[in-house]
Amino acid sequence: MKKIILLSLLSLLSACSNIGYLIPPEQTMAIKVEPSITFKELKALPKPRGAITVSVYAFRDQTGQYKPQANVSSFSTAVTQGATSILMQALSDSDWFLPVEREGLQNILTERKITRAAAKNNNKKSDELPALTSAKILLEGGIISYDSNTRTGGFGAEYFGIGASELYREDLISVYLRAVDVRTGQVLISVATSKKVLSQEVRAGFFRYISFKRLAEAEAGYSDNEPMHLCVQQAIEKAITELVIKGIKKRIWQVQT
Repeated sequence: MKKIILLSLLSLLSACSNIGYLIPPEQTMAIKVEPSITFKELKALPKPRGAITVSVYAFRDQTGQYKPQANVSSFSTAVTQGATSILMQALSDSDWFLPVEREGLQNILTERKITRAAAKNNNKKSDELPALTSAKILLEGGIISYDSNTRTGGFGAEYFGIGASELYREDLISVYLRAVDVRTGQVLISVATSKKVLSQEVRAGFFRYISFKRLAEAEAGYSDNEPMHLCVQQAIEKAITELVIKGIKKRIWQVQT
């Protein structure tokens, strides 16, 4: 009987897509975030004639969504609040755009005042600080939608106390990004992208009486959730790629010849 139970349990666990997930992970060191597929698409675009100076004041979460939790009042937002930093990172790493700091503009102005004051107090003849770089394009937009449970489903089976199931859930985030001409205020290009956020759970269990008042029970499983900030990053990187492609087609900017 023990052999039958062991074989049944092993066959049950083999239904899981990855047995390695059943083993608790060990502590690891911090690692560098690897470029995503969408960022590789951005880097694969044709080279520009020249880098375009752009500014971003804010690229915020405009969804107003909070993390759904059963029977709990949660004030944690559903999506990251650092979308501006993600956008600036993608622009800085791309070949097409040269971003200038605007979110922390007040900090820059304060430091420039401190630099002038320090030079004056030390009676040093310092060169005038150069003017701040002006941007030709202003990027606006934000994360405008977060829809949870856009698709749910799964599969399960149970026979003679032995069962296994797999469940999944899809959420959807949407990003809008537009390029505005600083001189005229005209919206030159506007793009929209979306990214699905996949969550899945796999469970397997064994439940059976092997003799009078003796119950054998075992359970194993794991869950896998896509990190929200990585999904936002991919949606933003895709938006930048679409922005560049639309700009080339409309001849707003030109590729290197």
